Amino acid sequence: MTTTLRPDGPEAGLPDGGRTRRWQVCVNGRAVGSVVTSDSRYDSFRIGRIEALEITEGLRRGRGTVAALAAEEVLRGWGCTRVEISVPVESAAGQALAVALGYTETSHKLAKKLAELPPAAPGLTLRPIGEDEFRGWLDGINEDYRAHLVRVGMTQRQAVERVAVDDARLLPAGHRTPGMVLNRLLAHGEPVGSLWLALGDRRQPDGRPRGWVMNLEVAPERRGHGYGRELMLAAERQCLAAGVRDIGLNVYVANEVARRLYASLGYRPARRDFAKPL
Repeated sequence: MTTTLRPDGPEAGLPDGGRTRRWQVCVNGRAVGSVVTSDSRYDSFRIGRIEALEITEGLRRGRGTVAALAAEEVLRGWGCTRVEISVPVESAAGQALAVALGYTETSHKLAKKLAELPPAAPGLTLRPIGEDEFRGWLDGINEDYRAHLVRVGMTQRQAVERVAVDDARLLPAGHRTPGMVLNRLLAHGEPVGSLWLALGDRRQPDGRPRGWVMNLEVAPERRGHGYGRELMLAAERQCLAAGVRDIGLNVYVANEVARRLYASLGYRPARRDFAKPL
């Protein structure tokens, strides 16, 4: 039997200049499932994504594997040199398929439902990150972001390009970007860390609003004193003040310290992210 992909509608453009398309997974011409491919374009490379892979017939016949490989070929044809996927944490089959096809796990997406919280600890305050310090703050967190991208398989040039595109997309108006909350944490008046929280148009699948912790940073010489926990609690308080009762974040698999902190605060894995070169 032959497994192929058949277009299930036209290509659609994406805001970043990429494209997306839905496909039917067919066996001998009969539809047995579906999959979506999309890509993001950077100056010198493209990254592809495989999403919503679903096999409705013949689950134990390797059709998911063949469909994923066919989707990779589509992305190669689009000029992609890397592919990324995100698998629900409850999908053991999806995670096993990713590992079998040579994907490397890169990060976890975590989620939490919020309840009322006590006030901040005495001596701790938040203040907005102002124009005079915005560029230095962003350069600092981007240095860590670029290093992570290189660790998970991107070249230095690709990492620089991806960070630049992400900055332009997420912070088009810098520290004044609507829906983005940028704060310093002060301990008795001294800066000890920072928080970047998105409170814009992020939504749950059912349409409910969701806050997203974009970045949390504690100064190296201030680590180990509970300031990371206080920053996370500050993010939760800001969500609740805005009427948002769900929050999420992304954590790198290699960051064991952060993963333990989030688990202790009640965050639970929702999706596992994987990637590989094409």
